[in-house]
Amino acid sequence: MPEHYALIPAAGSGTRMGECLPKQYLELAGKPMIYHALRRFVETPRIRRVYVVIAAEDKRWDSYDWCEFAPRLTVLRYGGATRADSVRNGLAAMAGEVAAQDWVLVHDAARPCLSAAQLEHLLDAAGNDPVGGLLAVPVADTLKRADATQRVSATEPRAGLWQAQTPQMFRHAMLLQALQQADAAMITDEASAIEALGHRPLLVAADNSNFKVTYPRDLHLARLILENPHD
Repeated sequence: MPEHYALIPAAGSGTRMGECLPKQYLELAGKPMIYHALRRFVETPRIRRVYVVIAAEDKRWDSYDWCEFAPRLTVLRYGGATRADSVRNGLAAMAGEVAAQDWVLVHDAARPCLSAAQLEHLLDAAGNDPVGGLLAVPVADTLKRADATQRVSATEPRAGLWQAQTPQMFRHAMLLQALQQADAAMITDEASAIEALGHRPLLVAADNSNFKVTYPRDLHLARLILENPHD
């Protein structure tokens, strides 16, 4: 049976937060934000090992105590210039320990509110799929396309549109091949790289609690969710 591994790229700077501290290290519920993402996977028995990819020059990582995760956590100092670079580098570094058909779940360090139920739902649904899949939410809001003057140029139909989340779960060899061959300018997530190979990833319904912390106000909402878990 294929094993399951988690890969969390954490080499970014998070400039949209307006902080000098990289986003993954901002304090959230008394811990650096990345702690909460790591804990979800480390505490999930079906995840064999968790890999985190950080920048080679990242000194802040060592200022925290990660001993509670140590038995199941591997740190890879191969962060790249982009998220896709970090994921590709991480997959390559894992290759000696992970089989080609093993599943890799790539998750954003800035999605600290992933619930155990959502993770188990993805493992169950995508684990039976020949391609793999990702958590996502159907788009509910009306979508407007803007012109160069920030005026509405069109209203886009939302039928069939989903907002992609993470984790995104694919076979190690397939995902590494996809990221190695993809046009970097066209890749916005792992699923888009898989799509470029001609595959159609499975959309696994999640909910909006698994949002990505992007702006300062998002920290307050994430704190509320972590303090009031809904699993």
